Amino acid sequence: MSELLELVEKKISEKLGENITVIDLRNVNPFTDYFVITTARNVRHASSLADDVIEEAEKNGWPLRTREGDEGSTWVLVDLNEVIVHIFTEEARNQYKLEKLWADQPIEYYNG
Repeated sequence: MSELLELVEKKISEKLGENITVIDLRNVNPFTDYFVITTARNVRHASSLADDVIEEAEKNGWPLRTREGDEGSTWVLVDLNEVIVHIFTEEARNQYKLEKLWADQPIEYYNG
C-alpha cells in the first residue's frame, strides 16, 4: 500500500468520511493506482473533505493534479496522480455505483 493512499484514508476517516472504499487499479489503469471512494453527509461536507485531503497531500509533498466539482457538487473528485479520491453524497454514490463498475478489481474497505 502506498504512503499517499494511507495518508488519504486517514485524513478522510479523521474528517468523518463514511464507508471508505479502495479500489486497486494498478493492473488495469495506467493513469492511477487507486480509487478511494467515500460518502459525505452533505455537499458542504464533501467540499470540506476535498479541501482537507488536498491540503494534507500537498503538505506532505504530493501535488494536486486536478479537482473537479464545486462547493455545491454531490460528487467531488480529487486527482492526486497515483490516488484519485471520489467524494459523494449518499444519493450520488448510489446513483453512480463506482464500486459496481470496477467490481472485477480488488476492493478493500477502510476500517481505521
